[in-house]
Amino acid sequence: MDFMTPAAQPTRRSFLGLVGAMSAAAALTSTLAACGTKPEDRTSSGGSPSSANASGTITAGISYELGTNGFDPMTTTAALTVAANWHTMEGLTEISPVGKREVFPALGSALPKKVDDKTYEVTLRDGAKFHDGSDVTTDDVVYSFERVLDPKTESLYSTFIAFLDKVTKKDAKTVTISLKYPFTLVAERIAVVKIVPKAAASKDPKAFDANPVGTGPYKMTDNSSTSKQIVFERFDGYTGQHPAKAAKMIWKVMPDDSTRQNALTSKAIQAMDLVPDLSVKSLESTSKVEAVQGFALLFAMFNCGSKPFDDVRNRQAIMYAIDMNKVVDTAYLGNATPATSFVQESHPAYKKAKVVYTYDQAKAKELLGQTGLKKIRMLCTDHAWVKKATPIIKESLEAAGLTVEFDQKKSADVYNTIDGKPAAYDMVIAPGDPSVFGSDADLLMRWWYAADTWTDRRMHWKGSSSYKQVQTLLDAAAKLDGEPQKAKWGELFDVISQNIPLYPLFHRKATTAWDDASLPGFAPIALTGLSFVDVGSTK
Repeated sequence: MDFMTPAAQPTRRSFLGLVGAMSAAAALTSTLAACGTKPEDRTSSGGSPSSANASGTITAGISYELGTNGFDPMTTTAALTVAANWHTMEGLTEISPVGKREVFPALGSALPKKVDDKTYEVTLRDGAKFHDGSDVTTDDVVYSFERVLDPKTESLYSTFIAFLDKVTKKDAKTVTISLKYPFTLVAERIAVVKIVPKAAASKDPKAFDANPVGTGPYKMTDNSSTSKQIVFERFDGYTGQHPAKAAKMIWKVMPDDSTRQNALTSKAIQAMDLVPDLSVKSLESTSKVEAVQGFALLFAMFNCGSKPFDDVRNRQAIMYAIDMNKVVDTAYLGNATPATSFVQESHPAYKKAKVVYTYDQAKAKELLGQTGLKKIRMLCTDHAWVKKATPIIKESLEAAGLTVEFDQKKSADVYNTIDGKPAAYDMVIAPGDPSVFGSDADLLMRWWYAADTWTDRRMHWKGSSSYKQVQTLLDAAAKLDGEPQKAKWGELFDVISQNIPLYPLFHRKATTAWDDASLPGFAPIALTGLSFVDVGSTK
């Protein structure tokens, strides 16, 4: 999938099916870890980054197309561009993509300091500079938050910081974060806002989108779709706690599975994402291969605003009709788990949903008999791994007595086909993974069930009674902490499972392969993409 799923911005951005998810556990409530994942915490057996060649190059094969998506962290949600920004951009805080997904101070010298229940302060780290050599100022910080919060920018990230009232400059080194209401996940959540230079971003937004200026350990020197690669160089002016361990990185864009696999086997690249399940055994003879369970999922989304799927019984019938065990066992060799809730079973907030859609053709036919539904239009993305599941899904629906009009397109084309067009589709099958932005249940649900891009332009669910119920519960849970918050999230899982405007079919493991000997410090992640933060190269 594209980033999580290719989710396009209300304008032109694709959400590229955000696939991978977090490993078992980011702190969900009040835990604010003081530092990020350290190199020694990684699971790789290839040695510590200290054994790397300081002038070395990291070369990787990436499964996602560059396409027309920009890199501006205010708007991009594409898998490839978000992964690139992990290395080039920073927020006041960041969440490690590796391991337990701990939050750590990035441009902030420390995690946000609580002044009172609705006020926090962050002081900038000393000597922080942008890639263009300019100093990071608190004016840049305020500007970066304001542009995400501005409704005119249509930033999907604004959904994640709905608790924010404003960010203001206290002095030359410190900003004040004012909340609308007490919120326990401030440190984790402000990581979605990357700090950019006001001068460059406001002067020429299109140029900035093509090649944004950040503060991360690497800076991009080439991201051309014609060259089919992204090139990064070490940023020598970086002053944070995760400096680049290699002098250069080259990410080769290789959407074809066999091309990536052959490149890794021949040592033309050192790592690849999205290892096909059928290729694991053959790759294990030459590379290290590991699958990490996370939130990443394949979902079914319904057009809730038009017949026939304005009737929840039809949505439920579809879910009961799909033989998900067959999908998982046949298409993915068991490398996924049928959904029993909105989140995966290893998630800290997991609660089995009130309705679990186990394979039940009798129940499906009963519901279809009540509604009279005979035919559906099923639109699917054409990611290689998604294409393994969709024929089985189509077969299951046909076995339930439905005529299925089937179409499969590139993910950007799927969303261009349906966005703002209520009559364009009945059902979409696509991948998604908002856990690349954070792992708490509130964030994961808000991505799909609160943002207008999804609820209004795509599902046409906004304004319904179940939509209003979900917003009320989300807002109530956001003001809670600990077990009461977790219980409220459980109520949300139940409501979503009953109404299913969009719902996971299964949660999938992210499988990565790499040359362990040449990438000291590397570890696989449960998210879509690859992370080379704190990773070196012997080449």
